[in-house]
Order: sequence, then C-alpha cells, then structure tokens
Amino acid sequence: MAQLIKQGQLVSNDEWHLIEDDAIIADYGIISLKRWQENAAALLPLAQAGKIGLLLNSDETADQIGDDCRQFVLIAVNFPKFSDGRGYSTARLLRERHGFKGELRSVGDVLIDQLFFMNRCGFNSFALRDDQDLNDALAAFATFTVSYQNDVNDPRPLFRRR
Repeated sequence: MAQLIKQGQLVSNDEWHLIEDDAIIADYGIISLKRWQENAAALLPLAQAGKIGLLLNSDETADQIGDDCRQFVLIAVNFPKFSDGRGYSTARLLRERHGFKGELRSVGDVLIDQLFFMNRCGFNSFALRDDQDLNDALAAFATFTVSYQNDVNDPRPLFRRR
C-alpha cells in the first residue's frame, strides 16, 4: 500500500481503493475513465454522493472528462514512471480550465523529488512509492520559498506579489 500525504499531513488509513473495470463497485472505489464513460448515467448518483472517485491514466487527458470532473470528490492521476510528466498538465487543466475543487491525488511512481512541483500544479494528495521516506517527503514541500512563476495556488507572478 502506498504511503499517503494529504493536505500536507501523513494519512495512515485511507478508505479509497482502486476498482478493476470488471469488479463490483464498492464505496470509496476509484474507477477508470473508461468505466465512467460507459456507465456515467448509472454512476452519477454515486459520484455526487462522494462514494466513487476517478482514475486518469497518463494517456488520458483532462479534456476527456471535462466538466464532469466536478461530479467527483477525488480524482487520482497515474504517473506510470518518474519521467512521464503528462499528469502535471492534467492536474493544471482540471483545476484551471474545468474548475475541479476536490481532492487531486497523484498515484503510481510518485517520488519525493516531484512533490513540490505536483503541489504547484494542483495536487493536494500524494500516494508515494513505498520506498520513499515520509519525513523527507514532508520536507520536500518547502524545497523553495519563492517561485517566480504563478501556479494553481497563487495565480500572481512574483512581481505582482510584492
């Protein structure tokens, strides 16, 4: 089981779990985009009740879910390998273009080196790879004290923050 940081805090017990496409949907299950697209009408009440989340793989874009993202309380974005950065764009688009306000969780090959930048793109929950040190992970959010560019958390560039 992955180690979880949520809103800057360690979480030891998390109810959310991935559900395979052929499995029965249970509360706090995270379903695939394909399953959502094929059964959206039937699954909509569960999503609105906060009982299911959505998984976006790296080859699936934010535009494929679009404004339906607002139906979910949790969207997990998969990073299949460290060098695959498509999830950063997905996160930013979900937050800025589609107005997603819920929990945005990075899953997969999530390393400490990525946390500061994932946070800037809109992730607020991080399922770390099991070999990552949690104390180092929490410290990673303070890697830099100032960023020149804007981000999801503060849309003003540095010169506007003075």
